[in-house]
Amino acid sequence: MPENKINILYVDDEQNNLVSFKATFRIKYNVFTAISGEEAIKVLENHPIEIIITDQRMPNMTGVQFLESIIEKYPDPIRILLTGYADLNAVIDAVNKGKIFHYLTKPWNEEELEMTIVRAYDVYKLKKDERELTEKLGVTNAQLEFLLRQQLLS
Repeated sequence: MPENKINILYVDDEQNNLVSFKATFRIKYNVFTAISGEEAIKVLENHPIEIIITDQRMPNMTGVQFLESIIEKYPDPIRILLTGYADLNAVIDAVNKGKIFHYLTKPWNEEELEMTIVRAYDVYKLKKDERELTEKLGVTNAQLEFLLRQQLLS
């Protein structure tokens, strides 16, 4: 578990689910909630989010549509899709278009969701560490090329 609390955004059009999720996970995590995809985008604009958990069936914008709409601007958060319906097409869309890490059915099981959050954060951290190492390698490579050119010029 990280020293700092993980920032999780939970999106669901049912207020009771938002309250229940926050009550269950607020001690372990920084929980942000949104009642729609549009509201969730506002949260993303104002807070660094590591994990997004969204319901699939919402009015105006489904969970997959929401996730698909934010991929370009917010590629880093790990995405988890929840749905109360065994909708295979939604799952396929979610994996293909929304870059879903994991799919869970509603009502969610606290233990299963907790394990999924922990695994999702591990993946988030690995990707972040890999990106940082790649950046450092690029800087080191540029420095070596510079030194080599200096040596060739002397």
